[in-house]
Amino acid sequence: MSRFASRLRKQALRFGRRAKSLALYIFLPVLLIAVWQGLYETGAVQALLLPPPSAIAATGWDLSISGELARHLGISLLRVLEGFALAALLGVVLGVGLGLSRPLDRATDLLIQLIKPIPPIAWIPLTILWFGIGEEGKVFIIFLGAFFPILVNTMDGIRQTDVKFVELARVLETSRLRFIAKVVLPGALPSIMTGMRVGMMVAWMCVVAAELIAASSGVGFLIMDARQMMQTDRVFVGMIAIGAIGKLLDVVLKKIERRLIRWKGAFQ
Repeated sequence: MSRFASRLRKQALRFGRRAKSLALYIFLPVLLIAVWQGLYETGAVQALLLPPPSAIAATGWDLSISGELARHLGISLLRVLEGFALAALLGVVLGVGLGLSRPLDRATDLLIQLIKPIPPIAWIPLTILWFGIGEEGKVFIIFLGAFFPILVNTMDGIRQTDVKFVELARVLETSRLRFIAKVVLPGALPSIMTGMRVGMMVAWMCVVAAELIAASSGVGFLIMDARQMMQTDRVFVGMIAIGAIGKLLDVVLKKIERRLIRWKGAFQ
């Protein structure tokens, strides 16, 4: 009986800790929503400029029930995943090559440093000329946004390989391919995954810019169409949807990171 009571007490303590953690996690958003709704109720803000959370929730519900929000989200998500996949593949491969080869890094450094600061939206005129107004241009804009964070973080991760491991590999006469596979890449994985997460965030930021290219679907189109019609509540629904999907994808990448880098300690 005492063993059962002890187990029950432990479960209650665990539930209490989880409830406290959840309350702390949602406290600030709930407080912000309450203040926001209160400002509307007192007439401090106009619904046209800043619609209340209740109106945004009602509009979001209507868009969800009609299937319009899911359709736009699905199209934008597909574009983001296509652009991000290309950026991840090329960014990691090129980042590993540049991180391991000083001559290659020297030859490409000026070009990369010149192109990297150019915002993806500045590429829209050229994108229309090169790819037209089809899907390729939208994926290209998203690719540009995600590519450089992944590339730079991969290069930094490769260059931060511990010198002790390099010297040990030389003493043991480890082959170059084995050294890269067993030492360099595992050591660079934390930086690579950070680049992936930042790249995914930027990809979602770029999807609105990408869908400015004569798009007739996607969350970016939904936001821009609602802006032209002065439907501010629909604009907020689109923005919140982008944030929610971005958060979900970041959680997925975090879980992948934990599985790949179990040895990595985190400061709590």
